[in-house]
Amino acid sequence: MSGHIARRDDQAPAIRVILAASVGSALEWYDFFLYGTAAALVFGDLFFPKSDPLVGTLLAFLTFGVGFLVRPLGGIVFGIMGDKYGRKPVLVTTLLMIGTGTTLIGLLPTYGVAGYWAPVLLVLLRVVQGLGAGAEYGGAVIYLVENAPARHRGFWGGFAPLGVSVGNLLAAGAFALVMMLPHDQLMSWGWRVPFLASFLLVLVGLYVRLKVAETPVFTQAVLARGKVEKNPALSALRKHPRNFMVVLGARMAENGLGYLFPVFGLSYVTNTLGVPKSVALSALMVAFVVELFAILGWAALSDRIGRRPVYMFGALFGLAMSFPFFWMVGTKEWIWIATAFICARAIATAAMFGPQAAYFAELFPPQRRFAGFAFARELGSLLAGGPAPFVATALVAWASGSWWPVACYATLLSSITAIAIWFGPETYESSITSNDTVEATPATAALMA
Repeated sequence: MSGHIARRDDQAPAIRVILAASVGSALEWYDFFLYGTAAALVFGDLFFPKSDPLVGTLLAFLTFGVGFLVRPLGGIVFGIMGDKYGRKPVLVTTLLMIGTGTTLIGLLPTYGVAGYWAPVLLVLLRVVQGLGAGAEYGGAVIYLVENAPARHRGFWGGFAPLGVSVGNLLAAGAFALVMMLPHDQLMSWGWRVPFLASFLLVLVGLYVRLKVAETPVFTQAVLARGKVEKNPALSALRKHPRNFMVVLGARMAENGLGYLFPVFGLSYVTNTLGVPKSVALSALMVAFVVELFAILGWAALSDRIGRRPVYMFGALFGLAMSFPFFWMVGTKEWIWIATAFICARAIATAAMFGPQAAYFAELFPPQRRFAGFAFARELGSLLAGGPAPFVATALVAWASGSWWPVACYATLLSSITAIAIWFGPETYESSITSNDTVEATPATAALMA
């Protein structure tokens, strides 16, 4: 089989596998970044108009965090289902949940029409999105990695975060287009269009995912060997505690900075610095385009030198960028704003996000991979990405408009991730079909004890 998990007669199956995984990731993060962009630019006025602008933005970011609050629950529930019944049925279910939640947000009445019911309904739909998103990305990654050639798991896994960047780019582009409308049209109906457009991504995703087969690893290593477990999430936590904690720590900078810089950064540049929204959005879109290529590059590099060195570089670069990011955007010049977003997204975040897909999948054995991956990863989302825009906005308010507390916050997140990766095991040469998995080395285990 020459290092391949399953033999293929041509490249069509590989293309279908990549599309099936990446289109769902694109939809998930189109939805989540779309909401983050709307929260930064319009939701404060549409759903919390009785508040002053700062409080309205804080409340909008708080509802953004609600989606993350339920993600660990979605990771547990659907992760267990993925380890019991297969990766494919869960991927179809989560795609429907995320897409339905996003489309319905585009149909919501605003505060001016429905009063307090408007933010209540918004929160409920965020819950639906969050439950589905809790297992969507993990399932997409596992589907890619379990179909990948053994020596190219990092590169194949990189197509899931690539889908994330595509989703972010689509969301930024969609909002950039509607921001060109007159303000009254934007606030009355224009903001709804990007949310309603997600329905098209759902149709494409369903068409592709219904045509792919179950992964050979799940079929051979779990079903054929009778390794289905009653509670794989609990088993992952009990039998692989260090790897579980490595995932949590590794998420702090990747997820925290991944939302801190583009979501809070967009709000800071436009609302605090007064840069035109179209200028800020265009700079962010350039960063997302560069990130598309960077993610696959970092992922492929991890196949050659290992997951940990690439991930560690991203965390340390994020730490180094914490203060310069605000110095650059503080110039209010487009070129420096774009450079700041490119450094934050295409270097710091991408160097972690690229190898992360394969790394997290390799940390758990096949019979508890989905539940362990999704539960640990989404618990990290709850601790890092969900609170990041809210915490950052609150810190700026506390510091009377100064950005230095946010830079300190970014430094803290990056430091936690660097420590977690330092103590984590290397996995890029390990088998993903084995019922055992790589744990920390005796030396790092002694230090972590």
